[in-house]
Amino acid sequence: MKTTPKWNKEVLSRVPFFAPLHEFIARFGADHFPTLHEQNELLAAQQPTIVTQSGLTLRFVPQEYGKLPFEAQYEPRCYLKGEVPTRENNWHDLLNSLIWFAFPQAKAAINQRHYHAQTSEDAVTLQSQRGTVRDTNTLFDESGVVVAYADAQLAELLRNFQWKELFWQRRAQVQSGMGFYLFGHGLYEKTFNPYLGFTGQGLLLPVAPEFFTWPMPQQRAHLDSLLAQYIAAPNHCRSTRELTPVPLLGVPGWAAENEQAAYYDNTEYFRPGRQGKAAKQ
Repeated sequence: MKTTPKWNKEVLSRVPFFAPLHEFIARFGADHFPTLHEQNELLAAQQPTIVTQSGLTLRFVPQEYGKLPFEAQYEPRCYLKGEVPTRENNWHDLLNSLIWFAFPQAKAAINQRHYHAQTSEDAVTLQSQRGTVRDTNTLFDESGVVVAYADAQLAELLRNFQWKELFWQRRAQVQSGMGFYLFGHGLYEKTFNPYLGFTGQGLLLPVAPEFFTWPMPQQRAHLDSLLAQYIAAPNHCRSTRELTPVPLLGVPGWAAENEQAAYYDNTEYFRPGRQGKAAKQ
């Protein structure tokens, strides 16, 4: 049965899935779920100031309901006013807020791609169709995982679904030269009830070997910049095929069961085959 956890910053601060968010979780109080006011207080303390691609200072505002005019809808409201509709006492929305803290440039780039896709001539003509650009950005925003790699061979193993060779036979190399950073706030929410089949949509980004010696804040800031550049490029994020499935419970250290080689023989989870033509950096 699925369970919704109570706020427990000490537990979250030990969970490897949450590593990119640990710095920000630590700044909230321990005795209650972070309020909208507290989220905005933390936002105001961020340096540099978090802004949208339209240059507006970000803030979290109460969610509105019912049929809304275009400018009051989620993505336009964020782009045109700098306001992120956020529900109180809601894990999904809190996690979205935390991603804004951790990856502000990338989140702003996603918002801009959504807004431009919604206001393009094609979008006006095909009002009932969201389009591939918005589909791809939505999928990454909800279920994305950033895969940083210093060894191109490891990236190819992942793209080609060679899970056992990657996560078991090349385990030491993965642990020293490949990193997995959850981005999608929907994906974070799923970590509360992990299941065999738990999979993220990976965006692979090459980094220098010394990247993996840096502290998390420096790694995160570097990935945020790379992500924002990737997402903002008009020729990127045009197809969900740019994203590579990542069976997250196979990542070394993320599940006790994967300390045994036989774990990777479960082809219902670690599915064989090739994704096809995947985007390469």
